[in-house]
This record gives sequence, structure tokens and C-alpha cells, in this order.
Amino acid sequence: MEKEFTELLFQNQGIVHKICSLYFINRVEKEDYKQELIIQLWKAFPSFNNQSKFSTWMYRVCLNAAIDILRKEKIQPQFVKFDNHSFGTISEPNNEPNENQDKLYQAINELSDIDKAIITLYLDEFSYKEISEIIGISESNTGVKINRIKSLILKSIKYGNK
Repeated sequence: MEKEFTELLFQNQGIVHKICSLYFINRVEKEDYKQELIIQLWKAFPSFNNQSKFSTWMYRVCLNAAIDILRKEKIQPQFVKFDNHSFGTISEPNNEPNENQDKLYQAINELSDIDKAIITLYLDEFSYKEISEIIGISESNTGVKINRIKSLILKSIKYGNK
């Protein structure tokens, strides 16, 4: 079981890094939180039953653990400017910062924890069904929330961030 967990964790380690980057921005303890998420994954691993993809299950455990940590410690996420590496995207050919992308990431950072998780999964091209499984809401509610979040982001970008 330990070997299987280690292999799956290694294959999907970017999820832990992404969740920590989204929820524990500019924190000295960021590495501690990564370790905490991995511990929570290990504790929850016996409940993984292959009914969904491991990455889907992993996102759910990590998101829930991160939000629990924030609630317990009353930590408020802080704004950070994401670069292309943070989201695993390909950099612009001319290596100049993409102003629209910066505005998008800033707008995402202003969302609630749950909305941030939903839009991040959406941008990672998870299906509505997978997002609903990870977040724990209905598939139709997921679609409604994504449309509402898109509107909030567009409004934030159009009228300037807070």
C-alpha cells in the first residue's frame, strides 16, 4: 500500500504544490503545509476506492485539508502574482508578462476559498462531474457556480480589482 501511495503521489505531486500556492501564499510555513497535506492524503488513502481518478480524489482531499487548516488557524490567503510556472502553463513565446493573465490570477485570488477551488479545477479542464465530486456539490450546482464565478472574474477585470 505504501509503494502504491508513493507512486501515485509522485505522479500527481503538482496538485499538492498548486493547492499550497493557492491557499498558503507567501507563507514561511508553506513547506509545512505541503507536508500536512501529504499526511492527510496518507491518512485518507485507505478510503480511495478507484471509483474516480486518483487525481480527482487527491484534489478533494487536499482542498478539504487546506480549507480546514485555514479555518482552524484563521489564516486569510494573501494576494500573490502568479507566473506561468505556478499553473503549469507554457510561457509566452516572447517571455513578456501577459497582462491579461496577471489580471485573471489576481481576480481568482480575490474569490472565496471554494470559488477559487472550483475555478482552478475548471481551468485545469476537469469536467463538471469531476468538479462536483471533488467539491461535494451537485453537477448542476457546479455549472451554476462556474458561470457565476466567470461573471465575477470578468467584472473584476473589467472594472479593476478591489
